[in-house]
Amino acid sequence: MANPWAGEVGLEIDGRRHVCKLTLGALAELEAALDAGGLVALVERFEQRRCTTRDVLALIVAGLRGGGWDGSAEDLRRADIAGGPVAAARVAAELLARAFALPGDR
Repeated sequence: MANPWAGEVGLEIDGRRHVCKLTLGALAELEAALDAGGLVALVERFEQRRCTTRDVLALIVAGLRGGGWDGSAEDLRRADIAGGPVAAARVAAELLARAFALPGDR
């Protein structure tokens, strides 16, 4: 079960629950996967509702890896995410919000 107070978000993939979390290592991996602009630009795209499916995929992969998942972006491309693309985008946005929220804001 995901713990929102620890920055975790739950996601069901292929019928199995996973915990996603943007740890420092996961954030570094995410930043390396982004084309340009880094994390600040990514946050701005989500705030302005201009995120791409690539942004969503990169965020979810990083979050899953931060939660202990050993898969890759290719694995996730072939997976069935419960709730589809809309749920995936919601999880990605929650991951960003929880990773950068101050403890009193959660």
